[in-house]
Amino acid sequence: MSAAPPSFRALRAEIARIEAGRRPPGGVLPFGLAALDRRLPAGGLALGALHEVAGGGHGAIDGAVAALFTAGVAARTQGPVLWCVTRPDLFAPALEQAGLSSNRVIYVEAGDEAGLLAAFEDGLRHGGFGAVVGEVARLSMTASRRLQLVAQDTGSLGLAVRRWRRQAEAADFGQPTAAATRWRVTALPSAPLPVPGVGRPRWFVELIRCRAGACADFELEACDETGRLALPPHLADRSAATPSWTRRAVA
Repeated sequence: MSAAPPSFRALRAEIARIEAGRRPPGGVLPFGLAALDRRLPAGGLALGALHEVAGGGHGAIDGAVAALFTAGVAARTQGPVLWCVTRPDLFAPALEQAGLSSNRVIYVEAGDEAGLLAAFEDGLRHGGFGAVVGEVARLSMTASRRLQLVAQDTGSLGLAVRRWRRQAEAADFGQPTAAATRWRVTALPSAPLPVPGVGRPRWFVELIRCRAGACADFELEACDETGRLALPPHLADRSAATPSWTRRAVA
């Protein structure tokens, strides 16, 4: 069989280079929930990348569920977790309930957001953490690009939790960043029980940006003690509905 012409070999090499560039350099961290993982291009959160999580509102409750969602992600990694804050208001027992043991967490308290971003970047550059979390109110394209590039170079998982002290700061979440994914988490009423008591918390989880993927939203049960999310029983037991974009395409 004759060899392929040089132009064809060059084209094949270029295609291979492009495809390699689209693969996450550090692998992926699956959620372990098919309904969610199949919406992510590589079947999970890309390692070696920056991801953003915010609450659905600017209040304390939605800020707390965003932190718990992030803790569940960090809990499923290996090794210590660096968590950078500007105010020491995290409740360690709540993080434990989301699967993140306090023995794994190293807290860094910065005096302001400039110092926090510097600590966040240094943690990603270190490369020895299972995840590096930074609680920020504002995240510019420039700052997020720096974090993304450092995470990409070291294979680190960066998680930016957007927390706001005032409503005006929440508008910054609408500005573009370099994060690979952007999530918004809102508290829902907990699961009803057949007896008096409080059921497992539920969240409305929105994937509002996904590089090389599509947006999606989910009604999920909150992270358990292993950091795992779950589908509510009334959704898990029914057949998957045809996505709305598919129905529109067929119509």
